[in-house]
Amino acid sequence: MIITAGKYKGRKILTPDEKITRPTLSKVRMGVFNTLYSIIGDFEGLSFLDVFGGSGIMGLEALSRGFSTVSVYEKNLRAAEIIKKNYALLGLIPRLSIGDSLKILEKNKETYDVIYLDPPYMSGIYEKTLHLLNGNIIIAEHSVDINFSGYELIKQKNYGGKLVTFLKKEV
Repeated sequence: MIITAGKYKGRKILTPDEKITRPTLSKVRMGVFNTLYSIIGDFEGLSFLDVFGGSGIMGLEALSRGFSTVSVYEKNLRAAEIIKKNYALLGLIPRLSIGDSLKILEKNKETYDVIYLDPPYMSGIYEKTLHLLNGNIIIAEHSVDINFSGYELIKQKNYGGKLVTFLKKEV
């Protein structure tokens, strides 16, 4: 996989076995960050959380594009090792929390400017996770309809059956 834009554009990263993770395609990553830029503008000084890290690509894309702080949560130990290696390839040290993302979210009440949510499809944990998030903008990647009650829909894009939904908490 290759970082699509920004400071680290073109840099290759490692990916865990596909039985462990489902990598986000480059066209989806580009679409996510282009849409996000159209919503909030410049990313400088902003924070980003990738709740289900996988290879760490979404956090690396965020750093490459100018986010100041990126945090990653990952439960799978092999995937977490890949995240560490990918950050090291760029001379970076990840803000990585290893463990069950729901438990980490229950303990960590930190607020993020942008939160990316892409748990294993059909896991049934989207709604549980949404209720634990403290973020200004939530981006959910999913394949089926999700109950986004309590959130305002900003935008939704379809990438061949893969939906990317941009949300804000309702006031």
